[in-house]
Amino acid sequence: MAGERIILGIDPGTQVMGYGLIADKGKKIELIALDVFKFVSKESQALRLKKIFSAVLGLIDKYHPDELAIEAPFYGKNVQSMLKLGRAQGVAMAAALYRDIPIFEYSPRKIKQSITGNGSSSKEQVAGMLGHLVALGDEPKMLDATDAVAVAVCHYYQGKAETQGKNYSGWKSFLEQNPGRIAKK
Repeated sequence: MAGERIILGIDPGTQVMGYGLIADKGKKIELIALDVFKFVSKESQALRLKKIFSAVLGLIDKYHPDELAIEAPFYGKNVQSMLKLGRAQGVAMAAALYRDIPIFEYSPRKIKQSITGNGSSSKEQVAGMLGHLVALGDEPKMLDATDAVAVAVCHYYQGKAETQGKNYSGWKSFLEQNPGRIAKK
């Protein structure tokens, strides 16, 4: 079908990373896959980041998504947790950039608002609403998987995403839009 696109949604994490893939079929969406990757917490942070990169690259090579939608890190009280989450997000983004997949980033509040109409919804409320929007099949065991589908559906709802969120079409684009992230020597 002309205009059909596949969106890969990622809910980043260093212990559990959710993913969901949907097909944008114009006026409707179809669930392709959803699941989680679990990483061993006893492994070093660097090894888990490598596994995240490999996992996302594997999804890209298997499903050939046209775009990646990812949840942005949110500010929390635990700075170490936020740092780890940001690293996981960065590595997932790097895998997409490695395959020249455009990236779109959405805040947790924006995602919840897109799915339920309320930016303060619980994970369970988001999963419940997704069950009405796409055929989830058996209720997923992990809410990280439904969160990832929610990111993809949020992106679908944004329509022409060039006007929404942050859009990176490659390393050059990422560096141009994030000059403060370039290491100075």
